[in-house]
Amino acid sequence: QVHVVESGGGLVQPGGSLRLSCAASGTIFSINVMGWFRQAPGKERELVATMPTHGSTDYADSVKGRFTISRDNAKNTVTLQMNSLKPEDTAVYYCYARVLVPRALSSGYSDLEVWGQGTLVTVSS
Repeated sequence: QVHVVESGGGLVQPGGSLRLSCAASGTIFSINVMGWFRQAPGKERELVATMPTHGSTDYADSVKGRFTISRDNAKNTVTLQMNSLKPEDTAVYYCYARVLVPRALSSGYSDLEVWGQGTLVTVSS
């Protein structure tokens, strides 16, 4: 079993900052990607930022220059620093991880996508 758990959501005024954290746990061989997605009321889930272990970081155009993603590979954590928040950033934010886990009944590894339960970010005055 692999789990990712988010923390750090809450209510913030427009222009303010918030920091989201996420930790992956379980029997993990390696983590290929960690990142953040969000879903606003009445809208589909969308990418916010992803950070592969090898490769380029990706940001949604709407958050470039305001949000920063970072990872601690030794701790299997990912953080999203959100600055200059706007009301349109209001959403449930989900942590995402793409991991390799050992197969239980055979050799080799399985490639899994794991999602957190989400943390609500509300930007309002």
